[in-house]
Amino acid sequence: MPVHIVGHPLVHDALATLRDATTPPESFRRMAVRISLLLAAEATRDLPSVRGQVATPLGPADARRVSGGVVVVPVLRAGLGMLDAVLELIPSARVGHIGLQRDEATAIASRYYSRLPGDLTGSYVLMIDPMLATGGSAVAALDLLRKAGARAVRMICIVAAPEGIALVERQHPDVEIYTPAIDRGLNEHKFILPGLGDFGDRLYGT
Repeated sequence: MPVHIVGHPLVHDALATLRDATTPPESFRRMAVRISLLLAAEATRDLPSVRGQVATPLGPADARRVSGGVVVVPVLRAGLGMLDAVLELIPSARVGHIGLQRDEATAIASRYYSRLPGDLTGSYVLMIDPMLATGGSAVAALDLLRKAGARAVRMICIVAAPEGIALVERQHPDVEIYTPAIDRGLNEHKFILPGLGDFGDRLYGT
């Protein structure tokens, strides 16, 4: 399974702010948007395009336009913090939602909501979830996408743990993961170390 480590300096500058425990929610949200936009740009680098022409004020110019349909699927609730940035980049994208609740004692994810666009077969699906920890939620979401017909799926996360990457690799070896950081592992509560804390809580100030 290809794991793409995004090394852009602006990505890591934003990640440093997200990791900082003193970052207030308003700054955290701004950095979440910034890093999500940059990661989405990297994950869509090879989207198919068609050549054509446009009329500029001074005459015709060669042009390229994205030709593949894109579907963005945030994993609720934390993935919503990345959605607006991806839609800013790809405003024509269709959007689905998958809601998963992780049991804090067992770390097992259960689904409480799922609504996906129809006909995912020919679409490029970007699944966005800021934290890839145990991989349980990611695999559950990917299972739903596969059942809905998704074939070309890429996962964008802000921080990943080796355990989560390994589980996704076993269950969905053809899914590409884009992340700027693979941290050292999980603690006894299945939180990423050093991570950045609970992304959703820090995003929404809860």
